[in-house]
Amino acid sequence: MAPRLGVRGLTVELPTRAGWVKPVNDVSFTLGEGETLGIVGESGSGKTMLSLALMGLDPPGARRSGEAWLHRSRNGASGERANLVAAGEAEMRAIRGGEIAMIFQEPMTVLNPVMRVGAQIEEAIRAHERNLARSEVRRRAIEAIERAAIPEPERRARQYPHQLSGGLRQRAMIAMALAAGPRVLIADEPTTALDVTVQKQILELLETLRRDLRLSLIFITHDLGVVAQIADRVAVMYAGRIVEQGRAGEVLRHPRHPYTEGLLRAAPRLEREKLASIPGAVPSLDAPPPGCAFAPRCSRKVADCDARVPELIHASGAPEDHRARCILVR
Repeated sequence: MAPRLGVRGLTVELPTRAGWVKPVNDVSFTLGEGETLGIVGESGSGKTMLSLALMGLDPPGARRSGEAWLHRSRNGASGERANLVAAGEAEMRAIRGGEIAMIFQEPMTVLNPVMRVGAQIEEAIRAHERNLARSEVRRRAIEAIERAAIPEPERRARQYPHQLSGGLRQRAMIAMALAAGPRVLIADEPTTALDVTVQKQILELLETLRRDLRLSLIFITHDLGVVAQIADRVAVMYAGRIVEQGRAGEVLRHPRHPYTEGLLRAAPRLEREKLASIPGAVPSLDAPPPGCAFAPRCSRKVADCDARVPELIHASGAPEDHRARCILVR
């Protein structure tokens, strides 16, 4: 599987009164053509900051280091690579939307409330292809709306965001994200604010688009059930680091990190009446614990857990790509 995105040692630092903190800390992964990578973890684990860093949308004053190589396309064929960490703002404007795009959790915070939906999609197309005739931009916007399975596309294009349901607004966001033809799509908890039926429809739509357009998809969520349904591989994040990664089925059936095990025990199941929560909370970024960040919450903690940050290593007896960041992994 050809790589679309290769991230190596990506770190994001933010300035605070207590000094610099690292919401994303030495993150590495690859994303293949047509592949879905699920990134899971509690709130505060660094999932959204990771996605914003890849889009060049991290907060003012942030410092980024490491590498994030995006394999760009030219006329349907593979072209040169671009390092998203080192790219300047002008280069990122060309890449953002045209090569890599993002769907946000709450469309009403992203969609312009005083612009018609069709006009916003047209704007996304025009930003990357300024020489297109107005009629062609209009045609492609309607085509994007149809691709997102929005009924009555001509009528919906004339409506404002507040006139659409939550599910239709999310579909409009998907249409806008894909309008300029990106090959990599980041979906940041796109189904969280939707009811169960609409969640299923959005997940099915994303899967159809991934298959038909050969998209490479990063799907950010806290829902392990969604990961099991949509992801080929999964990366579990905790306190800014990836603590376990591998094939989705392998990680979910045979977790090797205590944090992943805790997430699975806390997930609702039909045959279990009571959820088993993980005690404690994600540590503060300005006062991280020594050694393993999960150690203060871990029931299997030993003295050596506080000595150093464990490496992300291959789990014995597991497939080669199944790795966990725990000293208990052998």
